[in-house]
Amino acid sequence: MKKLVIIPNIVKNEKTVIVMANLRIPKHIGIIPDGNRRWALSNGMKKTRGYEFGLGPGLDVLKAARKYGVEEITFYGFTKDNCKRPKQQVDSFTKACIDAIKLIADEDVSLLVIGDTSSPCFPKELLVYTTRTNINSGGIKVNFLVNYSWKWDLFGKKNGSIYSSDISRIDMIIRWGGRMRLSGFLPVQSVYSDMYVIEDMWPEYEDEHFDMAIKWYQNQDVTLGG
Repeated sequence: MKKLVIIPNIVKNEKTVIVMANLRIPKHIGIIPDGNRRWALSNGMKKTRGYEFGLGPGLDVLKAARKYGVEEITFYGFTKDNCKRPKQQVDSFTKACIDAIKLIADEDVSLLVIGDTSSPCFPKELLVYTTRTNINSGGIKVNFLVNYSWKWDLFGKKNGSIYSSDISRIDMIIRWGGRMRLSGFLPVQSVYSDMYVIEDMWPEYEDEHFDMAIKWYQNQDVTLGG
């Protein structure tokens, strides 16, 4: 998918506009927002405080994706394994996910929450979003993984298919926090994904992160195994 795109860039603290033609834009981008706890500790806070500072970056990433014409974006909220952490942490990242999804729901999006709803870790406030909203709105598709597990997804089966069957193949995954791993993120859809890792923590998000990921994607040899 090639488009004419205007990219804001920051050079010597002055905003300049660079026009780049014929960009290959990934149709679907996965977001792994890691580093919340490490960021909180490095800023003299308790680990649990880090999650609340990820709400703004979530909306900023969504707006950046819209700017580039991305058709679908998937956010990694929390996993079933994450629920093994201390209760205070679980309560904190659960609340952050609830707040983030409610913010996103107010945007012009087609929203779907995917996760094991049979588990007590799944927040009941989000059950309404487990059926995709605004199907015919024409807005960007947004998926949010909440209480997700790759084993639950692959082996649970729903109507003979994986639970995440409504989510399309992911072209590029962007991960914050410097870790170079998928952490169980949608293994079927990620099979041919290019992965761009950002050293900065998720609460340190800047639009330049997204711009650089798009630029980096231009140089990847996307063959889908062919």
